[in-house]
Amino acid sequence: MVCSHKAMIGYLSLIDASKCVEILWKELELQDCFPDESIKKYERVLESKWTCVTKLNAQIAKLVVEKARLESELLSPSTAITRPTQDPNKWLPSTPTYTLESHREAITCIAFHPVHSSLASGSEDCTIKIWDWEFGELERTLKGHSQTVTDLDFGGQKDKILLASSSDDLKIKIWDPSNDYANIRTLAGHDLPVTSVRFLKFGENRLVSASRDASIRIWNVTMGYCIKTIYSHGDWIYGLSPSVNGELLVTGGRDQAATIWDVASGQAKALVRGHDHHIECCAFAPAASYQSLAAMSGVKVSSSPGKNTDAEFVATGGRDKTVKLWNIRGRLIKTLVGHDSWVQDLVFHPGGRYLLSVGDDCTVRCWDLSQDARLVMTDEQTHRRFVSCIRWVPNLEAQDGAATGLRCVVATGGRDSCVRIFK
Repeated sequence: MVCSHKAMIGYLSLIDASKCVEILWKELELQDCFPDESIKKYERVLESKWTCVTKLNAQIAKLVVEKARLESELLSPSTAITRPTQDPNKWLPSTPTYTLESHREAITCIAFHPVHSSLASGSEDCTIKIWDWEFGELERTLKGHSQTVTDLDFGGQKDKILLASSSDDLKIKIWDPSNDYANIRTLAGHDLPVTSVRFLKFGENRLVSASRDASIRIWNVTMGYCIKTIYSHGDWIYGLSPSVNGELLVTGGRDQAATIWDVASGQAKALVRGHDHHIECCAFAPAASYQSLAAMSGVKVSSSPGKNTDAEFVATGGRDKTVKLWNIRGRLIKTLVGHDSWVQDLVFHPGGRYLLSVGDDCTVRCWDLSQDARLVMTDEQTHRRFVSCIRWVPNLEAQDGAATGLRCVVATGGRDSCVRIFK
């Protein structure tokens, strides 16, 4: 308290309030411990404190406003991500918002968390890195695989979302984001490197994997055992994708063919041949793309199927530099020519109008399905080397399962060891 009293006397002395100084001196009995020559040292102390308090109050006011803004975004996450001035169904990635750099070797795979603003990336450096794509920041590095991480996918129960990773070390690892991404389970069974891994359906605990051993395995992630093994092409499988309802699979590989599988029976429904080289990637088209794809195939569609219906169309990309569109009965609809080297990955725009592909020609290309799959965009600046993977952030869902809005966020990964975020 003595220092505060001295500061008061110093300030009163500064403003020439001598009578007040004399009264305080006597009332506080400071004559002996606070001589006149010491007053000058305390003249500016109180003024400085008041200035600090004023600045802190202003900063607090700013933080209160920012807190309210962030809380509003948290309650309505899609409003912070979707561009309100632009139709999200027509939005396409252009200039990267962030470049994420930390991996020491090429990026091989990426995956978005279905709810939070987290992105996982896998690399030839044997690590998985978790990023906050909203702010472009590295959150953590996961180590556990002894060889290249080949694929990643988030999924599982809605209240217990997990991350699955596959690797050339023949292992599949399950990581728990709610427990600091602890490695809670390792699945072993493949005899050669595991090339692809996907959760069969969001909200379920079944996981499907493909391998160079030419087998497809379906796993119960909760129990940690293999439910079913499907022996397929007789050659390496590179790409795998389940339908939205988890009832069908499409795989493609070294034998230049793609196969549509029935998950329940493990039987092939259709064999798709037409590529002149290995198939690197494959994906089922979303229901929103059906009208355009049906028009290209000469089939009339009365109404767009719901999100839990059987898939009708598939896209494949391969080392023959082409992307091909098929119906699930194996009939070729269209061959998309434009890439100058291997096509490594592809993703459908969730709005249904576009298909995006990436490849070893260091480009991201966009095909407009409403214009007979015409090439409408070629980005040659995103990566300095081969582009190996592309993902679109999943749409958010309300508790009743209804979509809360299309989110305009895309990520790409390349052999330049960088992940690019577009939003």
